[in-house]
Amino acid sequence: MTGTRPAPRTGVPGAPSSGRLVGVDVARALALLGMMAAHIGDVPDTVDWSDPTSWGAVVHGRSAALFAVLAGVSIGLVTGREAPPGPPTIGRLRARLALRAVVVVVVGLLLMTLGTPVYVVLPTYGALFLLALPVLRWRPWALLVLAAVCAVASAPVVIALLPAYAGAGMVGVQLGLVYPVVTFATHVLVGLAVARSWSGTRRQVRLLASAAVVAVVAYVVGNTVAPVPADTTGAFPGVPFVPAGAGVAPALAQVLLSPRDHSSSIVDVVGTAAVAVAVIALCSLVFDGRGPALARVAFPLAAVGSMPLTVYALHLVVIAAWPEVPHGASTWWAFTVGAVLFAMAWRRFLGRGPLERVTGAVASAVPLQSQREPGRA
Repeated sequence: MTGTRPAPRTGVPGAPSSGRLVGVDVARALALLGMMAAHIGDVPDTVDWSDPTSWGAVVHGRSAALFAVLAGVSIGLVTGREAPPGPPTIGRLRARLALRAVVVVVVGLLLMTLGTPVYVVLPTYGALFLLALPVLRWRPWALLVLAAVCAVASAPVVIALLPAYAGAGMVGVQLGLVYPVVTFATHVLVGLAVARSWSGTRRQVRLLASAAVVAVVAYVVGNTVAPVPADTTGAFPGVPFVPAGAGVAPALAQVLLSPRDHSSSIVDVVGTAAVAVAVIALCSLVFDGRGPALARVAFPLAAVGSMPLTVYALHLVVIAAWPEVPHGASTWWAFTVGAVLFAMAWRRFLGRGPLERVTGAVASAVPLQSQREPGRA
């Protein structure tokens, strides 16, 4: 018997029919707003915990890492959460994810043609979607082992690839150097492992606690063994940095254990991944399953996080259309308010974001079930 009450509209904040995890959307919004701050917020380059005016520098590196870990979480959530399906369904899910990856790469390449002074992360993210396809059915422990291997290999791989980028321009360095694939593969694998062990408040509390401990240990070790040099003028995003005149031991420490953001060191990769997991777990504990009232409170941020591809692309389009955009806190607030108002209105009246609709339409070209297969209850 069908219900007599109409189903709530998807765009209504807190509507149970939306099927979205509010905490994950809030975490996505934090990642997006953090990247905006890194792009136009004029935040300091490094954090000095004794100087509160420098604390905004936490967005460097950690925002992109949070976005990447959330990409892994999203992959896990759309492929069965704790119980990914077997053949033939998993093959169709892989095909859908591959099509999504193509769309993400195409959008990223189009954004790069705008010539904005911003490194576009989307081509790397699209490649990571493709690289995640073979491991969709791996157990969480196996995913974490592979993530650890990638974290250890990150800096050496980047150094080995540097000669291939000699003379590369703004466009070239965005394809695998500024956002190294091996580095960000760690984040996606960690996010996929999180999604595979997601259910239950106790698990999320353990995730939060363990991630916080790992982050603290990583950064304490990094700042003790390989503190960030006072002068990092020659540093380049994604590439290990060794100051001139450093001995062999200090140089090796900087390559492998530097806490500098975007350094691709073990400390950088592990620390940023741990911070991302802690943020996701905290947002989920605060907002998921807490009732429609709290979902409505979270709606402004959750709306932004429900359309990450659209909001990310839109803020780069605005930067391109406003070439003399002044960098600073007021500009970041203007972008933030604009993103929130746009996302709230679109989500409320139209549902999915425009680029998310395009991505979903392309992916749906692969049906999840063959027309010859019998329906399942």
